[in-house]
This record gives sequence, structure tokens and C-alpha cells, in this order.
Amino acid sequence: MSTKWARAALSHPAFTGISRAHLGGLIEELDPAWQARRESALRERRGGERLSAAGAGRKHELVFTDRVLVTLVHLRTQLSHAALAELYSVGRSTVTEAIGEIRLLLADRGFAIPDRPGLRLRALADVCAYADAEGVTLRIDGTETQVRRPKAHRPGRCAFVSGKKRQNTIKTTMISDHQGRTLWSGAARPGRMHDQTAVRIEGIAEQLRLRPAVKAEVDAGYRGLANEFPDQISAPPRKLKDDDPPLGGQYAWREQRRRQSSRRICVEHANAEHKHWRPLQRFLGRREHYAATHRAVAGLVSDRAAQRPTRHKPSTELVLVSPMAC
Repeated sequence: MSTKWARAALSHPAFTGISRAHLGGLIEELDPAWQARRESALRERRGGERLSAAGAGRKHELVFTDRVLVTLVHLRTQLSHAALAELYSVGRSTVTEAIGEIRLLLADRGFAIPDRPGLRLRALADVCAYADAEGVTLRIDGTETQVRRPKAHRPGRCAFVSGKKRQNTIKTTMISDHQGRTLWSGAARPGRMHDQTAVRIEGIAEQLRLRPAVKAEVDAGYRGLANEFPDQISAPPRKLKDDDPPLGGQYAWREQRRRQSSRRICVEHANAEHKHWRPLQRFLGRREHYAATHRAVAGLVSDRAAQRPTRHKPSTELVLVSPMAC
């Protein structure tokens, strides 16, 4: 099978998960960073400046474009390294090396900002600063991905067992805006850790204290944050304590839950976009590579989500143009 045929087939959106226009822009964006890392590694190996002209020396079996392609195909379909190596007629180690390099570059890109081309969010502090400046109400939610079970008798083996899913998982935190566009995703922690604890370790409480104008919608897993910041965090109302509450109280409680859920449901839709990528459904690789894989996928999803036009919520107030005749 020729390299030209493999490149043409694998560049289809069905394999990469992104459009060909997005793919071309991604290759142009990542190429300078890849060249810089490669030159830095070679300089460290040589122990000094290069003696020959740029471009001399051993050539790569996979050029940069093909390295990006095999990485995207692996992230989208979780196709094995051996299968990708067979398509390009190279060794398995060559594909493994290429995926390891490009995956880190994708993970370091950050997340696209809606209506702000060229700017990207990389840390939780950036997200809170953006929400404060633009008046965006954040939606926060946790999600879990099944991973391989650690070997028996290994310390910390039980830390990955999720109390909710009864499986070995890794938990991540997702933040989106009111249209379900990904703004940040990270805080990868073992599945046994509580959602609220995972995001507190990232410094969410400190950011909320620094920026009192930032508001967020959360589910019942972040009840402690809602209690600590009642003016900023909105959580579902607590269950009625009365064993037999009046019918009006039950209806009011259900309506409050429904309204809060309808405001928060967009972050669930953002999570569903990520789950279209096979590694985030069930991760088959090494657990230490999951965090970079998740950030790489989330960054690619945010690129497409940021292109959606911002919808302004119409006013519900009725204004009569002319007085109504009785």
C-alpha cells in the first residue's frame, strides 16, 4: 500500500474526526512547535550546536503530515499502532513515537474561545478570567472513563475503583458555556475521588474568591461549593425534609429542579461530544497517557464548538407597538 493512498484515505473526516480545512490549519499550527521540539532534542543529544546544515542527516520514515494523521486517527478510532504501521509500511515503534510526540503538542494547545479567534484557554484561572470579563455563566460537570485495572497487589490499586460505576475509571472535570461549547477540560483524577474534591484541587475555590462576579451552574455533586459560595454557585434544590409535604410544595420543588437542570444540561451535551471519540468511551492505553489524550481530544472538540455562532437569548417581555382596542 502506497503512502500517498494511505494519506488520502486517512485524511477523511470519518477517520480524523475533523474537516480537511481544520486538518490543514492544524498542521500549519503544530509544525513550528514540532520543529522546535525536534531541534531542542537533537541539540541536547549532540551537546551543542549543529555542525551540518539544516535538513541534513537521517530522514523520518513518517513526515510531519503523516504523523499528525496517524495521531488523529488513533485519537478518533483508537485504531492500534500495529494497524496504522501496516497502512504506512513502517515499524510499530515509528507510529508509537509519532503519536507520543503529536499527542503532547495537541494537549498543550489549550481550548478555543468563542468569537475570539487566535486566543486559547489553558488553565482554570484563564477560564474564570474569561467568564468574569465576558459575563459568562459557567457550567461545571464531572465525567468518568473506564481504564485498565492496575495489577494485583500494586499500591493504590483501589483508588481507581469508581463508587458510582463500580469500574476502574479516571475522572475529569468539564466546563462549558450556556451553549455547550467546551471552555476547559482537565483535572484528571482516579475514579474514586469525589467530583468536588477533584475540582477543588485545581483551585476552583480560590478563583471564586478572587472573582466574585463569576457564576456557575452545577449538579448535586458540587453541593459543598454551592454552600460555600451561595451567591455564585447554583446547585439543585435539596430534597424536601417533610415526609408528606403539601402538593404545592412538591410542585414548586420539582419546578425548581427542572429549571436548574435545563440551565445546566448544555454541559452534558458537551460531554456527549467528547464521547464520540473512542478513547474517551473506554481507554485501552496506559493510564499515565490518559490526561494528555483527554486534553488533546477536548482541544479539538473546542475548535469546532467555538465556530458556532453565539445565540443571544431573546427577551420574554412583551412590548405592544400600538394600544390594543377593547
